[in-house]
Amino acid sequence: MGLFTKKPIASLILDSSAGEKSLKRTLGAGNLIALGIGAIIGAGLFVRTAAAAANNAGPSVTIAFIVAAVGCAFAGLCYAEFASMIPIAGSAYTYSYATMGELVAWIIGWDLVLEYAVGAATVGIAWSEYLNKLLGIFHQRIPYQWCHSPFEICNLHDTSGMFSDEFGMHGMMNVPALFIIFMLTLLLIRGTKESAFVNGIIVISKVAIVIVFIILGWGYMSPANHVPYIPPASTFTDSYGVGHNYGGIWGILGAAGVVFFAFIGFDAVSTAAQEAKNPKKDMPIGILGSLVICTVLYILFAHVLTGVASVEDFRTAGKEGSVVFAIQHYMAGYGWLANLVTVAILFGFSSVILVMLMGQSRVFYSMSCDGLVPKTFSNLHPKFQTPYHSNWIFLMFVGGFAAFVPGDIVGDMTSIGTLFAFILVCAGVWILRITNPEIQRSFKVPFVPVVSILGILVCAAMIAGLGWTNWARLGGWLVIGLVIYFVYSRKHSKLRKL
Repeated sequence: MGLFTKKPIASLILDSSAGEKSLKRTLGAGNLIALGIGAIIGAGLFVRTAAAAANNAGPSVTIAFIVAAVGCAFAGLCYAEFASMIPIAGSAYTYSYATMGELVAWIIGWDLVLEYAVGAATVGIAWSEYLNKLLGIFHQRIPYQWCHSPFEICNLHDTSGMFSDEFGMHGMMNVPALFIIFMLTLLLIRGTKESAFVNGIIVISKVAIVIVFIILGWGYMSPANHVPYIPPASTFTDSYGVGHNYGGIWGILGAAGVVFFAFIGFDAVSTAAQEAKNPKKDMPIGILGSLVICTVLYILFAHVLTGVASVEDFRTAGKEGSVVFAIQHYMAGYGWLANLVTVAILFGFSSVILVMLMGQSRVFYSMSCDGLVPKTFSNLHPKFQTPYHSNWIFLMFVGGFAAFVPGDIVGDMTSIGTLFAFILVCAGVWILRITNPEIQRSFKVPFVPVVSILGILVCAAMIAGLGWTNWARLGGWLVIGLVIYFVYSRKHSKLRKL
């Protein structure tokens, strides 16, 4: 068998009803929409919006959200067709295996580690930062050395002001980030249904806070902050000496690549296909429903945020905790809202980490069932029927990263890894329409191959906007994955042994 041997569609469908060894089907359409919203609304909305406005697009970050949403919509349609046709855990990895062969499937499975595991670590670090903001309300704090990595030094750029008496101190370990990842891992091991229930409560809380900010903040917008709405093309160098395309079309595309992080998560719904009660009906509803709801909220939120505070604010004192900064400095009398937003952000980050950890374990569950990674990743808990070995292993990986590595290293890497996955999914639907037109599809993407081509082009444009440094990092990560494939995975592939 060659490197591009495909896994038969019939085999995938059979796997989805594999009896005692299959994952429990406990999730309905409502649970899936909540999982999607829980994964989407979080670090991207509350953190990346201000960063994209400051470094790339100014007020036109709202247009960047539209560009990112269009790319996600095309990819989401393709995900919905795949998930309803191949109702099995694994997301883009599984779909690539069926359409483009084992080597491409391995590449995308390895690439998804960037989206889920590294993304979860990044959000865990952000959770730690906002926990200190919450403690600050009560005039308490976690010492600098126990909430930062060993590679970070307290300096005058710490805009929170909480660590002014610890100037020059080195971090040692980010304990809060490790703590939240540990607790959510325990929740996932306990069971998907229980996790979805907790996530549903979190989703209701943080969506309510987002809507309240939009409604109350609308009356505090200054028209001057939206002029010019699309800044003229130029170059902006941030406080770290990194240059960014600011304004114009490249600024908007760069911002789209940055805020794309805000949409990461809706595709994680597809990793729960094998746990959906009625996947052919529920998966398209879960994926597209969560995407539409979040897109509307994102555009309104970004418009209000950039109207309340200025771009210069987001480059200086409002760089961290931008939403809280805008409320405290420009919305007099709404200090209580700033406190609630801080709590909502912690809830939002928690739900993002929850779904990312779930998505990562389900991808490696599928890869383990195929023999591409060791069997331990597909061992199910005797009582809860969850891949608990995989959860424990990724706890060590994700927790170690969150505890000892700075969070700003991998934010864009998470975006570029996901965009690469989306491109392969869009191509996969087109390929499968040609190679297997006879397969029953309860949900069909309209206007194929037009939708597939547009999805590929929009996602590729956002990758271009992220710059060559991120291209190089993605390439290096994929090289490591290829080494593992040819040393281990190719020899242990179950499909090759048939």
